[in-house]
Amino acid sequence: MRISKGGLLVVLAFTVPFLVELRTVLAWFNIELTPLESVILGLLIVAAIIGWAVWPAAEETVNDTGRSGTDPDTELDETSNGS
Repeated sequence: MRISKGGLLVVLAFTVPFLVELRTVLAWFNIELTPLESVILGLLIVAAIIGWAVWPAAEETVNDTGRSGTDPDTELDETSNGS
């Protein structure tokens, strides 16, 4: 997960007033959104945010492979000297 659950909750909470005010801002440019269109747009934005948050980051995929993060050459030298 790319963001903590608390951080995700804060981002989603800030999305609601953003969507409400987005209708006002778009109205200044003569772009009218119906409430249904706003809800659909809001659901798409929330789905995109949740999708981004749940998608594993590149660092997590490397750690999931079981690598310890040490240099493999150093590990070889340490094991060859001991036996």
